[in-house]
Amino acid sequence: MPHKDIRFGTDGWRGTIAEDYTFANVRRVAQGFARYLLDQGHRDAWVVIGYDKRFHSENFAAAAAEVLAAHDLRVYLTQEATPTPVISYAVVDKGAVGAINITASHNPPGDNGFKVRDQHGGALPPAALRAVEAHIPPSEDEVQRVPLAEAQAQGRVVVFDPKPAYIAHIRELVDLERLRDAGLKVLVDPMWGNGAGWFPRLIGGGRTIVEEIHNVRNPIFPEMERPEPIPPNVNVGLAETVRRGADVLIINDGDADRLGLGDEHGRFVDQLKVYALLAYYFLEVRGERGPIVKTISTTALLNKMGQKYGVPVYETGVGFKYVAPKMLEVNALLGGEESGGYAFRNHVPERDGILAGLYLLDMMVRLNKKPSELVELLFREVGPTYYKRIDVPFRGDRRPIEERVKRARPKTIGGLKVVGFRDIDGYQFLLEDGGWLLIRFSGTEPLLRVYCETTDPDRLDAILRDGLRIAGIEPPEA
Repeated sequence: MPHKDIRFGTDGWRGTIAEDYTFANVRRVAQGFARYLLDQGHRDAWVVIGYDKRFHSENFAAAAAEVLAAHDLRVYLTQEATPTPVISYAVVDKGAVGAINITASHNPPGDNGFKVRDQHGGALPPAALRAVEAHIPPSEDEVQRVPLAEAQAQGRVVVFDPKPAYIAHIRELVDLERLRDAGLKVLVDPMWGNGAGWFPRLIGGGRTIVEEIHNVRNPIFPEMERPEPIPPNVNVGLAETVRRGADVLIINDGDADRLGLGDEHGRFVDQLKVYALLAYYFLEVRGERGPIVKTISTTALLNKMGQKYGVPVYETGVGFKYVAPKMLEVNALLGGEESGGYAFRNHVPERDGILAGLYLLDMMVRLNKKPSELVELLFREVGPTYYKRIDVPFRGDRRPIEERVKRARPKTIGGLKVVGFRDIDGYQFLLEDGGWLLIRFSGTEPLLRVYCETTDPDRLDAILRDGLRIAGIEPPEA
């Protein structure tokens, strides 16, 4: 029986389990990726397959492995739920030609997803994703597969542990002993996901105390709406930070490729400030130089830092399918996006919430400052900035909204003069204070997102209300 077309969004294909995210459709997508790889000349090559802790993820991963094994490809299948960056690094370590990752990242509990990666461990660019989509068969009847036990007996599927190679590589990037002996008290919230156990393993056992919450498998994600490292999902962790007297809260999303940060006072440090802090760490604290890649939805502070330190800043559409190729093209020092995903040179061009957390802890130790003090330092150096986002559930025809926003030419937004307009990805209005308003549809969920950044925190709500009006949505009463 034919099924509906499957399309990749900002980062992979995602759907509701048992509705459109089914074993039949997972097999179809796996075959599309397999035939794409064969078209690239990768017959008999190795592919890494990993998965998260969502419902049935390990079984969906096994289903994908069966399909690849039937297409003259070989599979390294992770032995357990594994963070996305560890899966990506395994591609490089094993000399594989790509990866499949069964995860819906930060989506609600009822969803699962299917991400694909290239030989660098990074996201495939849009043209390659379209090629994968073109190879997805219209029906499961056309899917070829080999039973998992048979594929393992033939040596076409090998179960392996990717942790040792990743940890050895991380030791080359961060002085773990310095962090272990620093005497910090670190609270970690892995949001019931793949990041559980990683920080205790990497920096525990010395003077630094590492404690975790939400660190077992629970696919309904209690105490949060979803495993996305932003409020209100992080509120329990922020309260626990104060109750336990921790110096910092490190938060990873469900597949551990994103980072959230809470300061010692239990206040959330938004993703734009975190990216600016990471840039300051590399440019000022470590004295390194290199291009910065940012999506249009992240902070203008990076443009200021680019000017201050004499490094180019490249802006892309939203998603690592744009960021990763640009990082490889320009040998970027950093790449990142508004969602809390950051990637680093000398690593893989993939978001790594574990490594990002370690770098921030290293910054705290080197400068002897707590998170709130790091933010104060950042603002002294490049000026303050404030950020906020509204997500509006949306289903149906989005074209009328897009046309309305595209035609809009407001002279002011939130009381600030509009000085420019861009449509790189969505519709962005540039404001006179160096800030911006962005209106775009999510590539991973049925949501209209309205984002803004400004130098005046009192203007945030006014900017967002004007953004909703531009989209033809009456804002809620203040």
